[in-house]
Amino acid sequence: MEQQQPLDDLFAQRLAKLQALRDRGIDPYAPERFDRTHLATEILAQFDALSESGETVAVCGRIVSLRVMGKASFLHLEDVSGRVQVYLKLDAIGAEQFALLEYIDIGDFLGVTGTVFRTRTGEITVQAARFEILAKALRPLPIGKQKGDEQWYGLQDVEQRYRQRYLDLVVNPWSRATLLKRIQVTREIRRFLEDRGFLEVETPVLQPLAGGAAARPFITFHNALDTHLHLRISLELYLKRLVVGNLEKVFEMSKVFRNEGISPRHNPEYTLLEVYQAYTDLDGIMELTEQLVYHVVCAVAGGPTFTYAGHQIDVTPPWPRVPMMARLEECAGVTRADFATLESAREAGRRLGLPMEEEHSIGGIIDKIFEKACEPGLIQPTFVVDHPLELSPLAKKKPGDPWLTRRFEAFLGAQEVANAFSELNDPLDQRERFEAQQAMARAGDQEAHPYDEDFLRALEHGMPPTGGLGIGVDRLAALITDVPSLRDVILFPQLRPEK
Repeated sequence: MEQQQPLDDLFAQRLAKLQALRDRGIDPYAPERFDRTHLATEILAQFDALSESGETVAVCGRIVSLRVMGKASFLHLEDVSGRVQVYLKLDAIGAEQFALLEYIDIGDFLGVTGTVFRTRTGEITVQAARFEILAKALRPLPIGKQKGDEQWYGLQDVEQRYRQRYLDLVVNPWSRATLLKRIQVTREIRRFLEDRGFLEVETPVLQPLAGGAAARPFITFHNALDTHLHLRISLELYLKRLVVGNLEKVFEMSKVFRNEGISPRHNPEYTLLEVYQAYTDLDGIMELTEQLVYHVVCAVAGGPTFTYAGHQIDVTPPWPRVPMMARLEECAGVTRADFATLESAREAGRRLGLPMEEEHSIGGIIDKIFEKACEPGLIQPTFVVDHPLELSPLAKKKPGDPWLTRRFEAFLGAQEVANAFSELNDPLDQRERFEAQQAMARAGDQEAHPYDEDFLRALEHGMPPTGGLGIGVDRLAALITDVPSLRDVILFPQLRPEK
């Protein structure tokens, strides 16, 4: 079998076949176009009408199986829709074309013209009248296993799947199906929001200050401006500027960049959705979030339920609302009194076995305790509400309890998938929050929010009551498609350089 030979030998053999074709006056890379009449699945679906009429069809795609048997050959062509069998018979295509089969390999692209019939085994097939080589593959497809005389193609090495995604898409149908569903997720998000009057906008990727989230940015240098710039870590502050500018319902679904670790739940470059709506509050955004996720799940999974990591998850609204501090007391045995000072908060973290040496804020410690003790139990969709102020420097304070804020995080499958605020629009309060964040930065917190004077100036011109929402699109897609890692729903995830 082909894969049993060294790859260098196979590459040399295919180069020799390429040269042999060129010696015959055929350049496999010369064709610029092939006029296809039907996709593979259309051939299968329309077989009765096509066979009855004797209509000529033209199909094209990559060869994924090939059997040469004397004066006849069978192959399968795969296109974007699926695959269809092709029958090439010496007396039908002629000796000159039949001789070219000697120089064809699995992985090559072929265009075939002919009529359809059903073989004795019942398989719908195109009987070729002629074919054209559209491109030659010089490297073989990876062979996963063999069954009898057939080769089954597959790519099992996880790192190779991510690093050579083009091969993964060719030979692993389940991976291709997952990534197509991820594309469907973004399409349905746009459809849902546009149907409700939201405008899709674009904001800067390169920013003088990277604000809107607690994260470390990537920093670059712009030669013409002679200044350092940051790759954005969030979309929030520029979208709020648009609300100040009387764009009342806006969203952006774009890449953000965070200079942090890589894990099954984290990629330094990922797709974030942020939505802002004037004249609504946190409760209005909760309803929007429930309906958005419900719409997307129904469209992609075929109904309001899906399975993730062995759990059947039902996203039918309404979702329960759980106060963060009540959940912490229930799961971790800590209360608000444990977070009266930074040292008491560190002691609470140590009691739960968490390292506290690098923790410089009470809010960060609360977040880590919640992640360890509470998140694993949040399988079904749940809104966790009333976050402490120090965790939420861009959210309004909760009326009657200024230690807390009007914020929620939405959880599915024990993962945070959404974060939302009743947005802080008091410029004086926002200035005080930024000053507190600067104090945290001076104390060593590398993820503290920067002091953004231009954003404060925008707020000073007036921003209406606004609700805002952020959703990690890759994480939502990974949940719906039941894959263990964000890398399975990112076409080209970040990896260490090849050695």
